[in-house]
Amino acid sequence: MKVNAIDIDEVISKAKECLEKETQLSGSFKAVIQLLILLIGMLAGRLKLNSSNSSKPPSMDPNRKRKSENSGKKPGGQKGHKGTRLEKVANPDIIKILEVDKNTLPPGKYQEKGFECRQVVNIEIKKVVTEYRAQILEDAKGKKYIAPFPQGVNSDIQYGNSIKAHSVYLSQFQLLPYNRIAEYFEGQGIFLSPGSIFNFNQEAFELLKIFDGIAKKHLINSAVLHSDETGVNINGKREWLHLASNPLWTYYYPHGKRGSEAMDAIGILPNFSGVLCHDHWKPYYKYKCFHALCNAHHLRELERVIEIDKHKWAQQMQDLLVQANEEVTKSGGSLSFERSEEYRKKYRQILKDGDIESPLPLRVDQKRGKIKKTFSRNLLERLREYEEDTLRFMENPLVPFTNNLGENDLRMTKVQQKISGCFRSIEGAYFFCLTRSYLSTCRKHGMSADEGLKILFDGKLPSFCQ
Repeated sequence: MKVNAIDIDEVISKAKECLEKETQLSGSFKAVIQLLILLIGMLAGRLKLNSSNSSKPPSMDPNRKRKSENSGKKPGGQKGHKGTRLEKVANPDIIKILEVDKNTLPPGKYQEKGFECRQVVNIEIKKVVTEYRAQILEDAKGKKYIAPFPQGVNSDIQYGNSIKAHSVYLSQFQLLPYNRIAEYFEGQGIFLSPGSIFNFNQEAFELLKIFDGIAKKHLINSAVLHSDETGVNINGKREWLHLASNPLWTYYYPHGKRGSEAMDAIGILPNFSGVLCHDHWKPYYKYKCFHALCNAHHLRELERVIEIDKHKWAQQMQDLLVQANEEVTKSGGSLSFERSEEYRKKYRQILKDGDIESPLPLRVDQKRGKIKKTFSRNLLERLREYEEDTLRFMENPLVPFTNNLGENDLRMTKVQQKISGCFRSIEGAYFFCLTRSYLSTCRKHGMSADEGLKILFDGKLPSFCQ
């Protein structure tokens, strides 16, 4: 690594050599110098961390190169590209008949031979007011009988379910601030206050309390479960947003704690007995289920060892994991027992060779307690201890190579934080998490968010919740 034309790795290496040759220094002073060299090396190592070799997001990469929007290609589909086109619909909403102006035709008799049709697709967003007029009958004695209004029509004037659904869609799915949602509706002649928008979100939350239990039940009974957590700002306080998901169901929950106290309160992991995919956050190992570790994290951590420590074992392990994943993909989901054993033998041999490059540090003082290990050594020991969980993807076709599904499900919550900065209250965080859980689940079942909300405000849940 070079900083201002100085190769820090080379300087540290030379300092270590000089220290080894020095015989006149006292043992204690030598230990201090060694400690300083170690600290400098650790600080220099931090400067090398980026999104490719750590959990840092790409936005924090120094001098990161953004993808150029100008590729040099001509606009539109490229040569050899199999394109798609807008298809006609069988039942258009409006049909307009166009007749030939016979005054423009030469004299003679003409017979109609059908028609040529072309369709134009438009969208129309406008305020629609429906007035219900309940008939009143009166008998001979003066007693009146009034026709019943539809369920939910309770006031002289009120907002309908389509407005409520669209408002919640813009707030909880498109993540627009309340004031911008109000401006949007005002453009349609509908004057919503931020308070009304909040009330719609609260109503959706109340309607979704049944969905809460349904989602948990499906996730508890799933064969493979993805789990992750991320920090969120709730009214200026650091809180945690927890996720449990699979290819069809999503569940978010905010909590003040990151570890098992929060996971126990949510109630999914304590009752789960399948395979839990995660990034090796230690509290997950409290739960007596099978575990599968995210190898995307391992590849990044190995990249860090390759770039900073220049260890060959890390490159070999990285190549082995990538090769095993490629073979699993080509085979359709899993390897034979014999092939898996071949990979396991190579895996163990790489770690054995790694013991030479990343040895267990020797104690240089008389203090009790654990010896400080390097990042490389910690990673090596973790890969050895959790071999089964690291390689589970090779033999179980349901277990993925990474925890990307969980991380992708969690990504939109980070977008919400970037847009809004924080949740103003824990109540707002609860609204967002349960509503977003429902909308994400709808999309996984092939249902649009807007359609899912319309069904919800009609007092129902989609058929996949039955």
